[in-house]
Amino acid sequence: MSILFLFSGVALFGKEKQPRFTVMGLGDSITEGGSNFSSYLYPLWEKLFSAGYEFDFIGPRESPCRIGKLAHCGFSGKNIEFLESIADSVYRRYPSDFVLIHAGHNHSENDKPIEGMIKAYQSIIHKIIVINPKVRILLAKVIPSGKLPKYSYISELNREIELLVDSMKLKQVILVDQYKNFDWQKMTIQDHVHPNELGREQMATVWFESLQHQLKEPPLKFKVELCSYKALSMGDTLKAHIFLPKKSGVHAAILYFFAGGWEVGSPLQFYRECAHYAAQGMVAISFDYRISYLYQNTREDAFQDAKDAVRWVREHAKKLGIDPDRIVVAGASAGGGLATMLGCIDKNRAEKQSRPNSLVLYYPVVSYLTNMLHPDMPPILYIIGSKDEFTPRDKAFEFCEKVRNFGNICEFHLFENCHHPIFYYRKPLTNYYDKILSITDKYLKKQKYF
Repeated sequence: MSILFLFSGVALFGKEKQPRFTVMGLGDSITEGGSNFSSYLYPLWEKLFSAGYEFDFIGPRESPCRIGKLAHCGFSGKNIEFLESIADSVYRRYPSDFVLIHAGHNHSENDKPIEGMIKAYQSIIHKIIVINPKVRILLAKVIPSGKLPKYSYISELNREIELLVDSMKLKQVILVDQYKNFDWQKMTIQDHVHPNELGREQMATVWFESLQHQLKEPPLKFKVELCSYKALSMGDTLKAHIFLPKKSGVHAAILYFFAGGWEVGSPLQFYRECAHYAAQGMVAISFDYRISYLYQNTREDAFQDAKDAVRWVREHAKKLGIDPDRIVVAGASAGGGLATMLGCIDKNRAEKQSRPNSLVLYYPVVSYLTNMLHPDMPPILYIIGSKDEFTPRDKAFEFCEKVRNFGNICEFHLFENCHHPIFYYRKPLTNYYDKILSITDKYLKKQKYF
């Protein structure tokens, strides 16, 4: 079993924490993404979230990614002069704390565009600072391109961008070198312009490191290890995001499956919960599984991944310090549906290694599962809002009653006037989050998992 160390640290005390902040990506198609390539925005979001920051991406436009959509101010096919023409109106509507400017394409060497472009950068900076003197503007040197001679002006443009930042001498403006380590031969798609996966990761890393220099300590730091638990075709693997307790020994485990309708979502959704339960002495793992946004797979494929995840935990229980007979499976929405399906596995069947010992279900999508219920299911904690759009309250009651009628345990909590989901992990957390965590704590203590 190979484990890769990612982030170290625990919750911080005694240091000034970074308040929630906003970020707006300002640029062209490299910021927006396209039909055959993606933006740097999602890998940057992932780095910031994993590092423990609380933030929002904002802007007038949205682009799809594995967690749904991310907002930005990227306009495919538009140049820096166009962005200058809308900068005032857009920034007044979306006055972000940080503006990431990467815009240098959509001109041609024949146009001799550099002088006009530098004036546009300068004007954008001036307009934004007038509106918000506390803003931080990260102005990037533009990534190189192999589409020549059209973009052969980029090297000179980057020298002028650097001179511009030096001459302005403004604390609000930070030069970001996206050019230096970007290898267009390895980091772009076939058009030699737009970043591929490696290029997006490179850009996100440079943005992240620059932002970190402007930020205070994050509210949380996570100690998480990544380990591949399943190999897919084309060299892809699915990963377990593992949070270990401080003390060695044999522990109960809680395994999480994220929400997203089997279409989108990320294991990062449950980093907060995993950190909490690792601090309580459990091994906590948030699992990736196939989603249709990335793999065009079915719900049944996702269920197979979930079965493989639980079986993998039992096979590696000794190395992970897990008691194989004390495994809780938790999930939200579609992830709650996967957890329920695991709980429906008959312990006398060959798949029994994938069967959990207890279930924690947050507003699970279970209406299609009532025919799978049977006696001798594991104990269940079921939490749902009274106005859930996917599982009406009468269907939720019916599900729990049927579970109980089979002689199983089902602890049911209805959150009045709450919708689906009860809270959003990407938005500021509400008291509902704290209440759900408290209910889960009490349930796990009652089941003797702490």
